Amino acid sequence: MMGIGFPELMIILVIIMIIFGAGKLPEIGSAFGNSIRNFKKSMKEAEENAEELPEVTDTEDTDAKEVTEGDNDTPETADNPKASTSEPENK
Repeated sequence: MMGIGFPELMIILVIIMIIFGAGKLPEIGSAFGNSIRNFKKSMKEAEENAEELPEVTDTEDTDAKEVTEGDNDTPETADNPKASTSEPENK
């Protein structure tokens, strides 16, 4: 079973210390902590906003008019002809 134990964690920390140096570690740690804190805060706000939204029921959906391709509220007149997409127009 693969897992990160104490020896693996120490090797990772030594590699990080070699790459970034001892002076940058506190900055990296605080930036990482701030990013986790902001992520948790935004997730909590998103959950609160989701609870405030009203749920959509099926009765509201049946009241809405279903629009299909080619349906249009404007009538067909000489000024407003309905275009056909099945036949290309040759001029």
